[in-house]
Amino acid sequence: MRLFASAAMILLTIPLTIYLCILFFEDRRFYFISMLVVLQTMLPFALIFESRKPQARELVIIAVLCAIAVAGRVAFFMLPQFSPVVALVIIAGVAFGGESGFLVGSMAFFVSNMFFGQGPWTPWQMFASGIIGFLAGILSRKGLLRRTPASLAVFGGFATFFIYGGIMNTASVLMWQPNPTWQLLIAYYLQGMPMDLIHALSTILFLALASRPMLEKLDRIQVKYGLVDVEV
Repeated sequence: MRLFASAAMILLTIPLTIYLCILFFEDRRFYFISMLVVLQTMLPFALIFESRKPQARELVIIAVLCAIAVAGRVAFFMLPQFSPVVALVIIAGVAFGGESGFLVGSMAFFVSNMFFGQGPWTPWQMFASGIIGFLAGILSRKGLLRRTPASLAVFGGFATFFIYGGIMNTASVLMWQPNPTWQLLIAYYLQGMPMDLIHALSTILFLALASRPMLEKLDRIQVKYGLVDVEV
């Protein structure tokens, strides 16, 4: 039941919020839109604790993963689209569940854009990254995504290229063209493919190198301290 509630909030409510805010505010209230997305992002995560009172240590590890994702994006600022953020989001989702993966993904871009610049693209980045973390967590818990570096790298590459790239290319058209056409959409996709490919390759690289040691450490922390219950 919790899974369906989280999926409804993430897959329906957040995209609808972004669309309606763009429709009525014309991207001029992107901070307001981003904060709405942040609040909606917190709701699925809060469902994890619906039957018990969370301890601070259960939240610290999620905050640390968000901070690492932000630091990772900032560290590679000189290399456009070469970023470990999506890889860390996938690791968070696999380790702690889809809700946590979505939270880390959305917060990573909201906070890091304070360095890179906030704009109408921020809510789209938050949703695109978050949905990958959510899917990673769900697929992992259902046994459809193995926790091996190779499996995670393949998933990460495809998810980054098709999901993140697909959402952001579509968002680029909607942000700058009020009356998009199929020809314009295809042109944006083709123009964005080189950068999407770099982004996907960086995700593959970071997952291949870091997923196993990070998941082992996160699993050890989870077992030792009895962290977030991620059953779905």
